[in-house]
Amino acid sequence: MAGHALPFDPAAITAAVTRGICRWLEDSGFITLREFKLGTGRRADVVGINAEGSIVMVEVKSTAGDYRSDTKWLEYVPYCDAFSFAVPPEFPWQILPSDCGVVIADAHSAAVVRHAVPKKLPAARRRALTLRFALAAGQRLSTLLDPRI
Repeated sequence: MAGHALPFDPAAITAAVTRGICRWLEDSGFITLREFKLGTGRRADVVGINAEGSIVMVEVKSTAGDYRSDTKWLEYVPYCDAFSFAVPPEFPWQILPSDCGVVIADAHSAAVVRHAVPKKLPAARRRALTLRFALAAGQRLSTLLDPRI
């Protein structure tokens, strides 16, 4: 409708950014899972693992208010080799911590604004996360193929 702004829909923005970041990670050689449950009970928005075993986590934020009201992301950092935020193009990304990566994403792709600071996970944690990832992926595929309605 001419002259009317589109309604602001944080859920739609989050869905678009999540889709774009997953596409970008997959184009970069990672397999991704959304809403990945850690052993702590927390759920990371996006986790990716590549053929070398590198684990990345991405926290999706739709607005500055969303970022300011949520500090759970701090608990994800010890569970990955690299941690980044994914935000929409209009997000004021300069407010995000300087030691975290920043990726601007829309529903189709993404671009790195600031690279994540890489760190090496301890071998035991990497093994546990890789196993958790494999089990979650297998369970999701099994449910998709046979939902047992």
